[in-house]
Amino acid sequence: MNLSQIIKTLVSEIKLTEIQAKIFLHIVIHGKMNTSKLSSDLNISLDDATQNSKKLVELGGFIDMPNDEFEAMHPRFTAVNMYRKMCEREQKEFKKNLNIDNIGVALEVSYDDARTKYNK
Repeated sequence: MNLSQIIKTLVSEIKLTEIQAKIFLHIVIHGKMNTSKLSSDLNISLDDATQNSKKLVELGGFIDMPNDEFEAMHPRFTAVNMYRKMCEREQKEFKKNLNIDNIGVALEVSYDDARTKYNK
């Protein structure tokens, strides 16, 4: 599963906006960061970075941290958590979804690499 497929799945299955999907992936792949760095890295406004990151906290994608910093939990957990919350919002039955499971599998090595001192 490549990054564009992951973005499409996050948008279609979890109902994220495309910018939310890109922000989510950026944090998962590169690790904790503040909205200023996120804005710069993704070439989006600081306001877009802040609003969408805060929305991702509500949607179960990020951990809220002080100083406008955001971090993702392990992608296997986070993808399922965001999917579960979407099912609740849309009043759909929550059941196993292989597309969602594959997001976590595809991202876990990048997630671990970004958070392990030995890989930096």
